[in-house]
Amino acid sequence: MKILVIGGGGREHTLVWKLVNDSCRPQVFCAPGNAGTAGLATNLDIKAEDIPALVAWAKKNRPDLTVVGPEAPLCAGITDVLEKEGLRVFGPSKAAARMEGSKVFAKDVMMAAGVPTAQSSTFTDAGKAIDFIQDIGVPIVIKAEGLAAGKGVTVCATREEAERAVREALVDGAFGEAGQRILVEEFLDGEEVSVLALTDGNHVVLLASAQDHKRAYDQDKGPNTGGMGAYSPAPVLKPGQMPDIEREVFGRTLAELKSRGIHYKGVLYAGLMVTRDGPKVLEFNCRFGDPETQVILPRIEGDLIPALQACIDGTLDPSMVKYKAEACVCVVMAAGGYPGNYQKGKEIRGLKVAAKVKNAVVFHAGTELAGGKVLTAGGRVLGVTALGKTLKAAVDCAYEAVGKIGYDGVMFRRDIAARALQRE
Repeated sequence: MKILVIGGGGREHTLVWKLVNDSCRPQVFCAPGNAGTAGLATNLDIKAEDIPALVAWAKKNRPDLTVVGPEAPLCAGITDVLEKEGLRVFGPSKAAARMEGSKVFAKDVMMAAGVPTAQSSTFTDAGKAIDFIQDIGVPIVIKAEGLAAGKGVTVCATREEAERAVREALVDGAFGEAGQRILVEEFLDGEEVSVLALTDGNHVVLLASAQDHKRAYDQDKGPNTGGMGAYSPAPVLKPGQMPDIEREVFGRTLAELKSRGIHYKGVLYAGLMVTRDGPKVLEFNCRFGDPETQVILPRIEGDLIPALQACIDGTLDPSMVKYKAEACVCVVMAAGGYPGNYQKGKEIRGLKVAAKVKNAVVFHAGTELAGGKVLTAGGRVLGVTALGKTLKAAVDCAYEAVGKIGYDGVMFRRDIAARALQRE
C-alpha cells in the first residue's frame, strides 16, 4: 500500500510514525516532510501549499491513500482536485473546510444548528466594530475571519486592547485578506479543551480529549503560539460529557452542513471552552491538531488506516478506534524568540540519546537535514512525547527525554500538564 502524507510539521511526523507501523506496513511518502519523517518515509521536495505539484506527483505515482495534514491545502481545495483524478483522500472538501477557513461561516453554521457557542457580531468597518465594543464592554474576543497561522485571535481585557486589535486587522491589514472581516465575540470564561472526531459525514467517532498550552511561557504567560505542549486525556472533561458533545456539537454541525449540501469527511476538530454552563465551541478546525495529534495518536491501539479508509467509504464504526490506558504528554521544544523572530540552522544535539528513553518518542516539527546533521528550521522544533501509566509518569518521562536534547537558544515550558496534575 502506498500513502502520501501532505505537510512537514510535528503533526505530519506523528501521522507518518503511526501509519508506517500499521499492520499492512505501507510505503509512505511525505511532502515536504522534515528530518524526522526522513527516517521513516520518503520525503518529497514539494511544499504542502503547492497543489499543482502535489497533484502532478499523485497522478504519476497513484497513492492508495492521501492524508492531508495542514489546513491551507484543504481550504484551497486539494481534496476536490485529487478526487477528480480518482484518488482517495482523507480530508474534507473545500466547501467543508470552510469550517476552519471562515470563522463567519462556521459561526453561521453553529447558530443555525443550535450548537453551544459564544454570541458574536461580524464587522468590516473598524469604526462600527469599536462602537459595538464600547456598547457591550470587555473582556471581549476579536477574531480575524480567515486563516492567520494561529495568530488571528486576540483576547482583550481592556477597551484599548480591543480597539488596537480591531485596527490591526481592519485598518493596518495585519492578517491580509484573512482579517478583512472580523468577529467580535463574547468572552467565555473557563478552561479550554480539544475534542477531535473522525467522521464519514454520517457517523462520528470521538477521539481522546486533549489540552494544549498556547502561551509561550510557564503559568500561561507570554504571547500566544501554535502550541507549546499538550496532554491526553484532559480531566477537565468528564467521561459523561462526551456523549453530549458528540450529539450537540458534532451531530448538529454535520446535520446542518448536510442540509446545505456539504458532506463532511475527515477530521473535525472542536476547540471547546468548558464553562459553568457546559462545553461551548470556540472554533472548529478541519484537520488534526498540532500538538494534539502528538498525544492522541500514540494512545490509539493498533491500526489507524482502516478508520481513515472508512471515513472515505462511509463505513466508520466506533470499534475501529481503541485506546491504550496510558496517558500521553508532549513537550514542545522551540527556537529562542518564538513566536517572534528566531534563528534557524542551529545543530540539534542528543536526539539519539533521547530516543533511548523508554516510552518516549521525539517528533520533529521545524527540522531539516544538512551535511549529516539535524538542524533547526522553524519556530517549533521538536515535540518530545511520552506515554505513562499515569499522567505524572508521562510528564516525568517526557521531561527526562527533553533533558537529553540541546541546541543554541532552546526554549520550552516546564509546566506542561501542571493544571491537570493539580486537579488530580
